[in-house]
Amino acid sequence: MRRETSVRRFLDRHWYAYAMVLPVVVVIAVLVLFPLAQGVFFTFTNINEGNIANPVLDRPATYVSVGLDNYLNILSGDASYGAFWGTLVRTLIWTFGCVFFHYTIGLGLALLLNRQVRGRAVYRVLLILPWAVPAFISAFAWKYMFNAQYGIINQALRAVGLPDPVWLGQSDWALVAVMIVNIWLGVPFMMVALLGGLQSIPGDLYEAAEVDGATPWQRFRHVTLPGLQSVSSTVVLLGIIWTFNMFAIIYLITGPNPNTRILVTYAFERFFSGASRDFAVASTYGVLILSVLLVFAGVYRRALRKQGEVW
Repeated sequence: MRRETSVRRFLDRHWYAYAMVLPVVVVIAVLVLFPLAQGVFFTFTNINEGNIANPVLDRPATYVSVGLDNYLNILSGDASYGAFWGTLVRTLIWTFGCVFFHYTIGLGLALLLNRQVRGRAVYRVLLILPWAVPAFISAFAWKYMFNAQYGIINQALRAVGLPDPVWLGQSDWALVAVMIVNIWLGVPFMMVALLGGLQSIPGDLYEAAEVDGATPWQRFRHVTLPGLQSVSSTVVLLGIIWTFNMFAIIYLITGPNPNTRILVTYAFERFFSGASRDFAVASTYGVLILSVLLVFAGVYRRALRKQGEVW
């Protein structure tokens, strides 16, 4: 009886908060949780365009359960299922390569903008422009610049006597090209986030270090980097998750190119391309992508806790 009374008092006191949160919970359940549950269910079937229910053709669903076959076939590395392990390696190269340059270039620009220089506001606006321009416009602009015959990049290379590769062809240059574009788009976010972190570091720490005779490198290593640790851990994790799932840049620039294929683009190809769209395999790839990111986030969080970060 006392428990029911306490619950009633709690609801009477906080009903307004729950009423405000309820619409958000419903929307998330409809747009995220239900599709996720349906996708997980599809991974245990052989559902495709040929056996899914089609009310227009008055065709009932004929797909059947296949257990863990989809997972076993994909994880076996079968080329007909996307050569999962090779695609995963390419995805990791793409992700960590992009995030590394996002962070290092963003940190360098943040350090420059944190100084008192003339025209600093103008520089900030110019450096944020790649982030402000819609991604598809940037992708099409870079696609034209990477054109092997007419692109400005190859024209500049030819002008100085350097070889001009076919950037967007069937070679590893295609992956380099899309990485350059993604780095160009992702640096502004890192720069803004790290600039905010730099401005939150007390100036007294730098003055004390300078009085103690610390060199610029020592001040950077022992004051700046520790002061940015909290911000850095967050933006790096976000950057890895976003880049791991970056579909638009790759597909808008190179399309279904095997040399730029990562896990998420292959899942898209299996779901929307081909004579018989394979919803089961595409859903299995989606679940595997989610699993990889969850494992990485868990390991990353544990590593931060060992370093004393509360996250």
